[in-house]
Amino acid sequence: MSAARNLSVRSTLRGLTNPRKVLLSGALCLALFASQINAPDWTRLELTDAQTGRTIVAATLRDGEPIVLMWRNSLFDLDVTEEFVTENGVLIQTAVTFADPRGVPPPAVAPGDVDDLYHTGGAFSARGLRRPFTRIAYRVSEIGNPQMTIGARVIEFKREVGFGGSIVLTTRAVNVAEAIVSVFAATILPQAR
Repeated sequence: MSAARNLSVRSTLRGLTNPRKVLLSGALCLALFASQINAPDWTRLELTDAQTGRTIVAATLRDGEPIVLMWRNSLFDLDVTEEFVTENGVLIQTAVTFADPRGVPPPAVAPGDVDDLYHTGGAFSARGLRRPFTRIAYRVSEIGNPQMTIGARVIEFKREVGFGGSIVLTTRAVNVAEAIVSVFAATILPQAR
């Protein structure tokens, strides 16, 4: 029995000195570790069809990357531009403009007045906002024609889900492994981003 045990210990030690096994074990440990740690400066953004669950867009973005939503407010007949950036897993609204389509410049307002102005109407422009979101549900109307620009991609909400459909935007933090894959994909396959 002692000889069998000795043989078992020797074969185990031999396995640990096999360079391929050591490298594979190390890579596995590193991958597990990387999947548990959040990567600073990265955000995962997804747009999903609320009715079907279909993913419309799934993107891993560097923090600070601009995202713009443009739509028509049919109630007040104003063109709306909402500006966002990503920051550590959160979408931050930084500016919003309700503009008169005739080209009259909208008056600047304080960031604290934005919530009321969304509902009361009239042209305005607010900069310096810091409104955080991790989930937004959009309902698509016949007139509004909402379009979101993420990098070079333009997503037309009505084309994606149709009149009366809903799109849900969610954001979350990105782990180190996802960030590495995103950098690799953007480098090797720029169109995949």
